[in-house]
Amino acid sequence: MIGPLLVLATAAVGLHLSQRLRSGAQTWVSPICVAAVLFALWDLACEVSETRIFPTPLDSWHAFWEIVESERLWGDVVASLFRVTWGFLLAAGIGIPLGLVVGWSTRAFWSLNPIIQGLRPISPIAWIPIAILWFGIGDGAGIFLIFLASFFPVTVGTTSAVQNISLVHQRSAMNFGVSGIDLFRRVVLPAALPQIITSLRIALGVAWLVIVAAEMVGMDSGLGYLINDARNAGSRYDLVVATMIVIGVIGIVLDLLIRRLEHFDEVRWGYVKR
Repeated sequence: MIGPLLVLATAAVGLHLSQRLRSGAQTWVSPICVAAVLFALWDLACEVSETRIFPTPLDSWHAFWEIVESERLWGDVVASLFRVTWGFLLAAGIGIPLGLVVGWSTRAFWSLNPIIQGLRPISPIAWIPIAILWFGIGDGAGIFLIFLASFFPVTVGTTSAVQNISLVHQRSAMNFGVSGIDLFRRVVLPAALPQIITSLRIALGVAWLVIVAAEMVGMDSGLGYLINDARNAGSRYDLVVATMIVIGVIGIVLDLLIRRLEHFDEVRWGYVKR
C-alpha cells in the first residue's frame, strides 16, 4: 500500500513543479506525472481488490521483458507496422486526390458522395471474412483492411477541407487573374492542407486500432495476434496488458511523427499557437 501512495505523492509534487517550468518542460513532465498517477491507481486497485487474475504494473513489466527477451515482440511490431504503413500510404495516395476532386467538382460530389457515405459506416472489422477470402491469412488481408479503415476518413476530410475554403480567398485570387488549375494549385490546395493533415492523423489512429483487432481474428503475426496468443496460453493477462501498453506507446509515437507535418511552412499558418 505504501508504494502506490508514495508514487501518488511524488506525482503530485511533479505536477506542481511542472507548473513552474517552461512550456517545453511541461510538455514532458506533466504527461509523465499523470502516467505515474494512473499506474499508482492501477496498483492500488489490484491491492485493494486482491485480484489474482488481473496483473499489477510490476507483473506487466516482467511480462514485457519476457517477450522482449524471447525476441518475439520485435517481429510482431514490425509485422503490424508494415501492414499499417502500406495500407495507410495507399489510402492517402488515393483518398487525398479523390477528396480534392469530389470537394472541388459539384458533379463529382453528387456522383461519388452517396457511394462514399454508403460504404463509410461499414466497419473494417466486418470486411475481415472477405479480406481473408480474397487475400488469405497474411499481409495482403491486413493491408486491405488498413486501406479501408484509412481511406474514408482521409477522403471525407479532404472533401470537407476543400468545400470549407473561404470564397473570399478564391474570389480574391480570381480578381488577380488566377483561375482553373492554377487557382486550384495556388489557393485551394494550400488552404485545405491543414485540415487534410488533421484527417490523416485521425485515419492513422483508426488504422492502428483496426490492425490490432484484425490480427486478433485473421492473422498469424502482429501485436493483435500476440494478445490473442497470450490469452489462449493459460490466460497470461500479464502478457496481454504488456502488449496493450506497447500498442499505446507506438500509437503515441505514430501521432507525434505525423504531427511533424504541421511544422512545414505551407501549413503552419493553419494552426494556432497556445
